Order: sequence, then C-alpha cells, then structure tokens
Amino acid sequence: MAGYEGFPATQSSFQIGAGFEPPREAALDARLIARVLLQQRQLRSHERWSRAELDAHQTRALAEMRRFSYERSRFYQRFHRGLEGRPLQELPVLTKAELMSSFDELVTDPAVHLADVEQHLATLRGNERFLGRYWASRTSGSTGHPGIFLVDRTEWSMVIASYARAQEWAGIKVNLMHRTRLAVVSSRVPSHQSARVGMSIDSPFVPVRRFDATQPLADIVGGLNEWQPENLVAYASMAKVLAEEQLAGRLRIAPRAVMCSSEVLTKDAAARIQRAWGTQPFNVYAATETAGLASDCRSHRLHIYEDMVIAEVVDEKNRPVPNGRPGAKILVTALFSRTQPLIRYEMSDCVSISNDRCDCGLPFALLSGIEGRAEDWLVLHASDGRDVVVHPNVFHRLLEPLHVNEWQVIQTTDALRILLGRPTEAILGDQLAASVTRELREAGAEPPPVRVEIVDAVTRTALGKAPLIRAIPSAKAASPRSIP
Repeated sequence: MAGYEGFPATQSSFQIGAGFEPPREAALDARLIARVLLQQRQLRSHERWSRAELDAHQTRALAEMRRFSYERSRFYQRFHRGLEGRPLQELPVLTKAELMSSFDELVTDPAVHLADVEQHLATLRGNERFLGRYWASRTSGSTGHPGIFLVDRTEWSMVIASYARAQEWAGIKVNLMHRTRLAVVSSRVPSHQSARVGMSIDSPFVPVRRFDATQPLADIVGGLNEWQPENLVAYASMAKVLAEEQLAGRLRIAPRAVMCSSEVLTKDAAARIQRAWGTQPFNVYAATETAGLASDCRSHRLHIYEDMVIAEVVDEKNRPVPNGRPGAKILVTALFSRTQPLIRYEMSDCVSISNDRCDCGLPFALLSGIEGRAEDWLVLHASDGRDVVVHPNVFHRLLEPLHVNEWQVIQTTDALRILLGRPTEAILGDQLAASVTRELREAGAEPPPVRVEIVDAVTRTALGKAPLIRAIPSAKAASPRSIP
C-alpha cells in the first residue's frame, strides 16, 4: 500500500526479538503493531524539525489530502467546488450535522453506507472491523448529535501512534523486551475510541487492563491494586477520585506516569494527583474525530500535534482569534484522514494558543489553555430578559477550594444543582448557595434557586464521563460570545 503524503507505507511484519514467538491471539494484530511502531519512528523524527520544516510538511500533507478528497469524495467535489485552489482558511467549515447528513457522499469508499455502519456498531461486541477493514467509533453525543467515524488500517495505526506519542512524552516508552502494564479507566463501550484503542494495543509487551468508569469504585480500586499498573490513563474526573482513594490508603499503586484525558484537568485535580503519587499528571487533549490533538511534554506544557493536524482557533463567526485569547471553537484538519476526510471540521472546544516557545525543544505550538466545551458554559437570563453566558471559571473559583472528592453543576429548568461528592469536612450548604447566587448576579445573571446536595458520587454519562458543568439542552446551543 502506498503511504499518505508525509506518512509513509509500512511493512506487514516485524521482528519482536530473538526467539520470541507471539501468542496466536497477539499474532492476529502483528501487522497493525508493525505499522504503529514504524509510524512512531516517523513521528519522532518530526519532533526534531525546525519550524520551517514543519510548515513545509503541513503544506505538502494538506495538498495531498485535498487532492485525494477531490478525487474520491463526492461531498468535497461539491462542497469545495470552485475553491480547489484557495487557501485552507477560505474553505467552508464542516459541522458534525453536515458530516452526518452527507455521510455516504463524504466517505471515499463507495461500499460504505451509514445505515450499514450503524448496524455494525449496534452489534459490536469487541474489536471487529466494518467490512473487515474499517475501525468504526461513535462519539458520545454530548453536543446532542453523536458522530460516527471510520478509519482504515493505516489511519488506525496513526490514531494509536498519536496516543503512544503522549505516553512517550510522559516518560513511558514501549520496550519490546519489557512488559509495560497499562490501566485505562474510561469506557468499555465497544464503539468508544478509548475502548477500541485499548483492545488494539493489548499485547504481550503492552498488557492492558480496562476499567469502566461507571462500575463501582471499590471494584475499580480492587482491580487496580491487583494489576499494579506502570501507567495509569483515566478521565480527569476519575483520576482525581482515584487520587483521593490513594491518599486514603484504599488504593495502593505506584504508577510511573498518570495521564488524564477527555475532560478538563483542573488545578485542584492536578494537585491532588501529585500529592497521591508524587508525580505531576500529564494532560492529553484528544477527540474521536482526530485522535490525539495535543499532549504535555516533559515540561508539562501542552503541544499541538501539528504534524498530524492543523488547528484553527476561531470565534463564533469562524474568524481567527489572536493567540492568547480563547476562541468559541476550534476547526481541525486531520492531515492523515482519507476514509472520511476532515477538512476544517468544527469542534466546540474553547482553547487558546500561546505565543510562547517551550524549552523542551519541540517545534510544535503550545496550547495556553483548554476552557472546556461550549456546552460547559451556562446560559442564564438577566433581569431584563437577555441571555448571559457564564464562564466555567465562576464555579471553579467557588468549588475547587472545597474539600470534596468531586463536584458538579447541573442546570435544570427551575434550579441550579451543586453536587458535592463525599466531602471530607463540613459543608455549609446555605452559605455556599448564597455565594454562588451572589457571584452569578455579579456576572449579570438573575439565577434560579441554587441547591447544594451532598452525594456519594456525581452523575456520569453512559460512557463514564463526569462533566463538571451540565447545561440544559436549550442552553447548549448558545456560544460563549458574552463572557463576563
């Protein structure tokens, strides 16, 4: 198979080590593992590039991706008609709704049809591939519309290599002569990308134990104590809960690295993780659509994987936002995507890019902040009836100092619920409710009644995520354009 521009073809077999005979179940994915290892080597070489070399790579890879899309995708032939020679920033934005409504036209394989992929996902039980050659994953639908994404073997090897890069930057380098035990606490739903990655990399030299974040905490703690992972990967909210279990003496593990993903890693959570294991957690910014987008280097600064994606931070009207200021969303172009090309695909994450350079030597740009998703911003009414968009930091300021395992804000049609999970000291609910109400009024809103509730655990989604702020569906449509 010919390689994609900037991402060369890989061999179909590899030598693990003298005298090593992989078990039958591991041998089934030997070709995939070979591709991943070679892709990792290629990605490492990119990390020594100059900025000029990186820019040239982006230009070449983008041109090749666009040529491929215009040849194979009926959707892009129509969507970019007359714009084939225009710069990326002048192309139309692709929303998830448009991607899903034009799914059969957008994919580059005419044998792929959305109805068949949905049926495949409905019956998925393990790591089976659609049509025997595509890994299919579904997003959680936190924005109200789940998305479905397909990748072939070459693309899937890049997905896995992106996560392997995050591990390497965290000091966990896969050594074929040493078993590196990995624990993943996220979702075991087969259609979720984290579950599929875990199943794909589980092997004699990277044995993986996966835990569902929705299962009883005692079961997760017991399983981790038995497994004793060298690398712990978890949703940020779960990593904080597990840190509390470690500090309480119920969890007894000593990971060399703790990696947090899928949710905003708060300063409080990071501090508790460091107290628990003596190591600062590594932040990983990823999405089902693009796999790894950015992760922390050894200096714990978040670098964008610019050799794999082009990221544009824009406002609610898709205009570029200056570095250092958070945008309303991010537009991503996945340079390695071919089965389902993503060109200026809209994601509702609120991030900002820094002008700083990192002393680690990587050529990639830095993210100076991840504010969460637009859906994490509450929309409340003012006394005059206008909408007021409330920044998540209002709640972080008030709730992070509390001695609780976790917290969550849930907006309902008639109240604002503050859930506090397992506090370790007395909480004066009335005083906290009054403080929240006062802060919201200072932000210009006239808030509904605030209720403080002490709970054993905050509410989680079907995939086990625990978003810090859950807005009502009608409020999710608003964009963070009126930040107080």
